[in-house]
Amino acid sequence: MAPIKAALLGFGTVGQGVYESLKTHKEQLKSVLGSDIVIEAVLVKDGTKKRDIDENVRVTTDFEEILRIPDLQVVFEAIVGEEPGFTYLKKAIEKGCHVITANKVMFARHGKTLLNQASEAGVSVGFEATTAGGTPIIRSISQLLQVNNILSIEAILNGTSNYILSNMREKGLAFEDALKTAQKLGYAEADPVNDVEGFDAFYKLIILSELSFGYAPDWERVDRSGITHVAQNHIEVFKEWGYRIKHLAQIHHDSGELLASVKPVLLDAEHSLYGIEGVQNAVMIETSLAGKVTLQGAGAGKLPTASAMVEDLTYVFQSSRNNVFNKSCDVTHREDDEAKQSNKKQYAVIGPKPLTVNYVASNAIQVLRQEEKDGQFYSLITCWKEAADTLLIEANTQIYDVASSKEVHNREKEIKQVINL
Repeated sequence: MAPIKAALLGFGTVGQGVYESLKTHKEQLKSVLGSDIVIEAVLVKDGTKKRDIDENVRVTTDFEEILRIPDLQVVFEAIVGEEPGFTYLKKAIEKGCHVITANKVMFARHGKTLLNQASEAGVSVGFEATTAGGTPIIRSISQLLQVNNILSIEAILNGTSNYILSNMREKGLAFEDALKTAQKLGYAEADPVNDVEGFDAFYKLIILSELSFGYAPDWERVDRSGITHVAQNHIEVFKEWGYRIKHLAQIHHDSGELLASVKPVLLDAEHSLYGIEGVQNAVMIETSLAGKVTLQGAGAGKLPTASAMVEDLTYVFQSSRNNVFNKSCDVTHREDDEAKQSNKKQYAVIGPKPLTVNYVASNAIQVLRQEEKDGQFYSLITCWKEAADTLLIEANTQIYDVASSKEVHNREKEIKQVINL
């Protein structure tokens, strides 16, 4: 059979990984697809730079030259940022090419547009690499959605933040020192803002929301924060209490509203994501029939991301994809009293003074544990979200959500009254 002609947009870390993977796994791909995969051209920014690319492969800075390749069938896109990636993929789809992308920022904003366009053109869009690197979450959710409804998602979606938090806890490092270590090992960029401030995980959560629920929440209403405010003494105290701080992405329906957040959260040892360490990513999906399904794998890096893109290649040529973003999900709503009760959660509060008895009583806050360390008071409480929000009025106060699998009454050291230390 005639070879499958492909083009590669971008030759950074991910682009190089795709190029190398297609070469090293050439025979496996041929056995699956029945044809050789041939990279006809690579689009780069700087055409004068030396690269490890075969001489017979065209290297160009002009995307129009890519579009003029006869019988081009698939375009791999590994460019950073919304543009020019979005424009390039639109043009590739117009030409009748399948497209495969790892561009999470672009796809979070324009994924639905590309999928609609591809559906009309009779081609496919592969986007597994946009969310959790080598962890096959997109394909898994697509499979689950054939019968199940997805009720909620909890996920660790950024390997850099997870690595930093793991090292702060295990090695006693301050945030700045853990970040420097991550940068030295290549786990963090020179400018780490996208990772440590939660933007990377946010874009990935938006993609998962579109796929799982058929739409995404208003971007401005997503509760997003990073890990730069997580202090070493926070980690130490909560470790003694049996918790780990994880940068958690969450999305679920509550009384008909789609709620999403990306922020540091406390997890206990019984939580499925408690043991996810280092640069690993993991996603826990709660479904209507299958229950809770957890997937774990490498979240980033040259080869894990390239693996996702190459697997997408086999998928788009072996199956006809529907527009998965257009799925209409049936949402099971809780009864009103149950929905109200679900809003009563556990929180960890850190502030310069203890919670007062009068304040706790007037705001229906139950204090489960409280202690003082280095001039800061740490309180574990259960209350309505509105009551927890009022605590932030106090200066120098921080609050962590607790994603606990334990019932309050089972806690060994439950305290039913405030202890004034």
